[in-house]
Amino acid sequence: MWLRRHNQESRTIQVVVPEWAGTHPAWLRLEDQLRWYDSKSVRCQKLYKRLKIVQIALAVLIPLISHLDPEFAKWGTSAAGALIAILEGVQHMNQYSTLWVTYRSTAERLKHEKYLFLSAAGPYKGLPEPERLVALAERVEEHVSTEHANWFNETRRATSAEPKKGGA
Repeated sequence: MWLRRHNQESRTIQVVVPEWAGTHPAWLRLEDQLRWYDSKSVRCQKLYKRLKIVQIALAVLIPLISHLDPEFAKWGTSAAGALIAILEGVQHMNQYSTLWVTYRSTAERLKHEKYLFLSAAGPYKGLPEPERLVALAERVEEHVSTEHANWFNETRRATSAEPKKGGA
């Protein structure tokens, strides 16, 4: 049986995994993918927000720079505008906003799967231990492959929408 313990200092929940499941490849895969999607979501969120904050700061500076010496104002506003465009291009090319949401969604689905499995609820209800692990493996791979297929289709769609070089 698994237990839920609250750590009052950090407010994290520690889950005790049954011994029969904790070393099984299905459980290890779930934990690995959950960590991966969670960390990538956090990383994309941070990058997206940082890019946007810098863009906003540069946009706010443009009217202020325009009041400075005309020669400096010309170059300062041009540089700020160019940097805004570059940062927006980086965001568009890397899709940090979209990946943040997609990765977070997949991480939350995997977390949901984890707790259904540990609770022997939903699709795991009434299954003996070996069958629960097989079902877990199948469902984790379904979530991961669905996210990968969506990423592949989105990437293909985005690259086919870009203008072709060399005429036509």
